[in-house]
Amino acid sequence: MITAQKKRKHATVPKSPAGAANKSDAKSDASVDLTRLLDIVASFSRQTIGVVGDFVLDEFVSGEISRVSREAPVLILRHRRTESYPGGAANAVCNVADLGARVLPVGVVGDDDAGRQLLDHFRRKRISVSGILRTHDCVTPTKTRYLAGWTHTTEQQVLRVDREPQAKISATSESAVARKARQVAQRASAVLVSDYGFGAASPTIIKKLNAKLLTLDSRYRLLEFRDAGITAATPNEPEVEAAYHARVGTDIRKLEDLGQGALRDLNLEALVVTRGKDGMALFERSRVPRNIPIYGSDAPVDVTGAGDTVIAVFTLALASGATYLEAAHLANYAGGIVVMKRRTATVTSAELTAALRQDATATAAAQRR
Repeated sequence: MITAQKKRKHATVPKSPAGAANKSDAKSDASVDLTRLLDIVASFSRQTIGVVGDFVLDEFVSGEISRVSREAPVLILRHRRTESYPGGAANAVCNVADLGARVLPVGVVGDDDAGRQLLDHFRRKRISVSGILRTHDCVTPTKTRYLAGWTHTTEQQVLRVDREPQAKISATSESAVARKARQVAQRASAVLVSDYGFGAASPTIIKKLNAKLLTLDSRYRLLEFRDAGITAATPNEPEVEAAYHARVGTDIRKLEDLGQGALRDLNLEALVVTRGKDGMALFERSRVPRNIPIYGSDAPVDVTGAGDTVIAVFTLALASGATYLEAAHLANYAGGIVVMKRRTATVTSAELTAALRQDATATAAAQRR
């Protein structure tokens, strides 16, 4: 058996005076069988995943720095190109598709150019759009990032402009989304909920799904999904801090308290808290928390949409029979891969397999020495 066990970035908590391992010592048992992870990835193509959420268009406007304006102390950019990518729940949809699974998206887009672009993105990937409602009631949320640079330099983001609906989706649209979501939940082996606060993945809709397996990524209202039947959630550390009006910083005990609290308050089977360069923390019922250090570099190229990749892989792994620890490790690998790509990006099953095989080879070589 080839296992992965990476060096921890946090100091080991000392043992109790009696010499018995205290609560935090058990965190060292976070290793997994890499061969088993490869088998799980190989089964991704046999899964059907529903994604209920808020679809966003991520737009990137690149410009070459020309000069400083005489009108105001701002840069004048000479436009190079404009690119658009599926963001928010739409990015999670594309990640599931690029990992080889069948994906059934449910949500709302506006009857506008951004909505048309998102539907076109899905169609090019041969993703069904029958669960997506196109309506005059709202605009498609669009995040436009302006990037500046010179010819031989790396572009830097200098401004972001968000176009968002002025109101939640109408009651008629919400009812239609809820109906489509229930239909998908009956067909899918798991349902991923991607809530960006625009109304297509409200707690009211999710509570009626009765899905076989239900995962949650909620940007602003994590605790409102209590009693919604959520199996597992993947918030980042700032989202957990905001939910409990607390700050973790370097206080690992505080993170443990908040993680255990969220596990209990949401009645989850598992909670994965993503922590940027500090990796992930996994919380499960009746188990001590386990920390998983990051895979790859701690100097990411672009973190846009990384959380969407994490929950897509985590959900797909669980649907494929992974334990929560195995699913968290796979999500960690995927997160480490995607943050080294520019713009809103996805991870493929081939990339995930290559990373696992590389680690398995390195581990086997180390064990032979």
